[in-house]
Amino acid sequence: MKVLLLGSGAREHALARSLSLDPEVGELLALPGNPGIAEVARCVAGDPADVPAVVGVARTEGVDLVVVGPEGPLVAGVVDALTAAGIPCFGPTAAAARLEGSKSFAKEVMAAAGVPTAAAHVCTTQEQVRAALAATGAPYVVKEDGLAAGKGVVVTDDLDAALEHAAACLARSGGRVVVEDFLDGPEVSLFCLADGATVVPLAPAQDFKRVGDGDSGPNTGGMGAYTPLLWLDEQHPGLVQEVVGTVALPTVEEMARRGTPFTGVLYVGLALTSAGPRVVEFNARFGDPETQSVLARLRTPLAGILLAAAEGRLAELPPLDWSPESSVAVVVAAQGYPAAPRTGDEITGLDEAATVEGVHVLHAGTALRDGAVVSAGGRVLSVVSLGEGLSQARARAYGAVHRIHLAGSHVRGDIAQAAEQGEVAIPGPALPGHELLYSGKVRELYAPLDPTTGARDEGRLLLVASDRVSAYDHILSTPIPDKGAVLTQLSLWWFDQLADLAPHHVVSTAVPPEVAGRAVYVRRLRMLPVECVARAYLTGGGLAEYHADGTVSGLTLPPGLVDGSRLAEPVFTPSTKAPVGEHDQPLPFEGVVALVGPRLADRLRDLTVRILLRGNAIAAERGILIADTKVEFGIDPAQLGLGPDDDIDWAAVDPDRVDVVLADEVLTPDSSRFWRADAWAPGRPQVSYDKQVLRDWLTSPASGWDRGSDTPPPALPDDVVALTRSRYVEAYESLTGQPFRAG
Repeated sequence: MKVLLLGSGAREHALARSLSLDPEVGELLALPGNPGIAEVARCVAGDPADVPAVVGVARTEGVDLVVVGPEGPLVAGVVDALTAAGIPCFGPTAAAARLEGSKSFAKEVMAAAGVPTAAAHVCTTQEQVRAALAATGAPYVVKEDGLAAGKGVVVTDDLDAALEHAAACLARSGGRVVVEDFLDGPEVSLFCLADGATVVPLAPAQDFKRVGDGDSGPNTGGMGAYTPLLWLDEQHPGLVQEVVGTVALPTVEEMARRGTPFTGVLYVGLALTSAGPRVVEFNARFGDPETQSVLARLRTPLAGILLAAAEGRLAELPPLDWSPESSVAVVVAAQGYPAAPRTGDEITGLDEAATVEGVHVLHAGTALRDGAVVSAGGRVLSVVSLGEGLSQARARAYGAVHRIHLAGSHVRGDIAQAAEQGEVAIPGPALPGHELLYSGKVRELYAPLDPTTGARDEGRLLLVASDRVSAYDHILSTPIPDKGAVLTQLSLWWFDQLADLAPHHVVSTAVPPEVAGRAVYVRRLRMLPVECVARAYLTGGGLAEYHADGTVSGLTLPPGLVDGSRLAEPVFTPSTKAPVGEHDQPLPFEGVVALVGPRLADRLRDLTVRILLRGNAIAAERGILIADTKVEFGIDPAQLGLGPDDDIDWAAVDPDRVDVVLADEVLTPDSSRFWRADAWAPGRPQVSYDKQVLRDWLTSPASGWDRGSDTPPPALPDDVVALTRSRYVEAYESLTGQPFRAG
């Protein structure tokens, strides 16, 4: 096999070293390579982002596989051009590489794929940045939206420093920044090889981004890394497969659904937070310096793996073979790095360093001058070691580093030190005695744990309502204070008013003090696969469908209706349950029958309409109209003699013999549209008690947000937050006749 490698850094030297050791590789070329790569490959002059030149070299040389190292050629479209020329290439297309090329696009894909990540604000002005930073609070996380070679992120407690970084990013042509919530917990890098459908993970690693010991100083491209993560195996066993199942594979499937299949390396940067793993970022290529450490342990020949990915054959591969040894990579940086690295200084001691057992030295920012190796970049070398454990691997790596001489150079002295000393810890659960099972758009689900055995309570769940708010299939970055408490307490009040219509899922309100007032213990149910919606007035999505064809969910309505028209009788207008990030679609009643059978379909329709009728009868006495509502129903699988995860034949369920249980929330400002009765006037938008306030702002010119774009909504201004909260609280107090108390 003849292989062409694109790139010139230590990552590419690590790839070149592994490819050269593959017995199937007869010849290895590198464009442009570096002095270290030249020892194992034939280097070809050129720019790896010059797409025509790369294609020309690949054709002239008759290569069998092109491997792309850095991100620049990917975004430039080198994979597209090579594929069009019939040359197998390992790496994503330009469209798929947007996962790295645009932080905002990556966030949009994560939302659509249901990937857990930090809430984010996309900003194009310094005013928006200030508002976003005020919303997130310190520590501040500011990321340049485009490619930044790993150095576009600032994490700081200093507001001025965060604003200064944002201003520098915005000053560039088309500049945008992403401001995120800070994620606690240790970070982990996981490379996932993908062929558009199948995902194969490599060994996880941990890198060190800040320039100084103890994570001091500014961010860099990375000062070192190590693998394996034994503390991870102890504290979170099974994380790799969990990330494949909940992050990598859903993302690859979402990219395929969009018509932009992802082939190459999906670099998943994770924070292991107290609420579970969260994605910090995606990259579309191998990461540096983690690659140097990870590939040192990979025993499976590399070229065959990468070619299988390029040709869509990853599913055919046997499991990868890994060395049990530990690997540590230490970066030697030039004087002045990262701010103003000095170049042109001679490097000596490379041969002496390579004599240390288990060590090899990889070139990054180097060049040849009169036969001598000199520095030519900020991160100059990666010294990589293998050892029987972290202690031996660290000793070997640093022993080799000290044999290298480069005037003014510096290294971090604590790479893998905390792991060696057993000091890396994943934050404990947000709620002691509970295991977080799911974190959704606005709620978390916890399983209570037996204090003696630690086993899950399979019969109950703790349902916690957060202050997060969603709109237009986006989780907004700005919370609404006390929203979770309002929804929980109002639902409890309504459950009492509706008790004769349907049983509910609440078993106790005696919850941990950390979530008092916004959480309840509930029965563990299997939820029906239908969004049950009933409408008493025509508005929102129902109005849009009516304007299009005179129907709502397949029901024909009288002509001449306008926004806010009262319907003669409430109608059942169900919809699909779409994944997070996608839109629910109207579902005709026949579609419900097809999903759950005629008996359950009739019961869902009747209960939903009766709940809306009862709700309006009560609300009308308190000056509120309920335009429409969405309710959730579930079945206790134990009543069917089934386990909690057994498949249910919904059509076989007899609702006269099994409880159809009202669950989640009911008749709240989040699940329903509440209007002021004394201000109701068909033909115009109504005065609402729900989150229509923030919906209206998001779609107004004031927000500057294009709902049809791929960018998340901006942060909500303080006055919109305050008005939305006041409407929630007013709805609660008007309906219940009780003053709202948050705790």
